[in-house]
Amino acid sequence: MTYTAPIPRFLDIEYCESGDGIFPTAMAWSLEDGRMKVVVIEPDEDWLPEEGDSVEVDVRYLMEQGVPLVELARALHEDLPNETVYVDGLDPDDELLEMIFDAVGMEQPFETAPVAELLTGVARSDIEDARQTLIFDEGLDPRLPETGVYALLLLAQQAGLVERGEQTDDL
Repeated sequence: MTYTAPIPRFLDIEYCESGDGIFPTAMAWSLEDGRMKVVVIEPDEDWLPEEGDSVEVDVRYLMEQGVPLVELARALHEDLPNETVYVDGLDPDDELLEMIFDAVGMEQPFETAPVAELLTGVARSDIEDARQTLIFDEGLDPRLPETGVYALLLLAQQAGLVERGEQTDDL
């Protein structure tokens, strides 16, 4: 299915905590037509914990499979220029985005806002309850960033902010 009008943009970042702080490990964001991009993030060397510190993520996997930060920053510049991008407001998204753009010496091309600013008239706790219910009902893994973005897209659709168009064969 395709969407008939530009829709709000959403973003979710998963991250790892260590004794040294936090760093982003994966990110998903939506495009104006409802499609989504998902990446595993190659961490900056400065973000990694000291030798011997334990983290709950496979750093070697991130280093081998992750998208280099400069490529991620360029993709975000291309996909989200001058946009307001909505986040669930549960994670330190602004801090994580700042880490990414600071590491590559680029300005962040968009601003973030909590989804509560988009879904006005709905209490933040009700938004989070509805998001959790959607994740559960859809049988999704809440640890994945694409799950967070998908749930926010569904909430926007339920609020009438996203209209489904006719299904087409166009790619």
